Amino acid sequence: MRCPFCAHDSSQVKDSRPTEDGATIRRRRQCESCAARFTTFERIQLRELTVVKSEDRREPFSRDKLHTSVTLACRKRGVGTEQIDQLVSGIQRQLETSGETEIASKTIGRMVMEGLQQLDSVAYIRFASVYKDFREAKDFEDFAGTVKDLFEE
Repeated sequence: MRCPFCAHDSSQVKDSRPTEDGATIRRRRQCESCAARFTTFERIQLRELTVVKSEDRREPFSRDKLHTSVTLACRKRGVGTEQIDQLVSGIQRQLETSGETEIASKTIGRMVMEGLQQLDSVAYIRFASVYKDFREAKDFEDFAGTVKDLFEE
């Protein structure tokens, strides 16, 4: 593993442990050249996934991009980092085990919507505003009205 501080090619693993959800291994490393310590995360990747956008453009699946989208929707909502990580890991695992190598971006969006619906109503509506391309306040109002029953206790 290349050192992020001095770019030396070799580092030594000092500590290794699974993360809370068990889908990732956290490794503490030390550079053999400058002795700086840094953390890496290792996760299983079953297959290379390609996301097919609505305009038929293709790009590699990015877990970081998915994580960022969910995090933005959940911002200041009291949804924990572990919950977000579990949602993203679950979606990625579903995609990788689906048998498909090309996944429509709308499919990923639906999966995120389903996950956010279980986590937080405001995050669900925030994500929907981007996913469903809301143009004006009335779009929010209409959508919120249709999902109101889902979140009433």
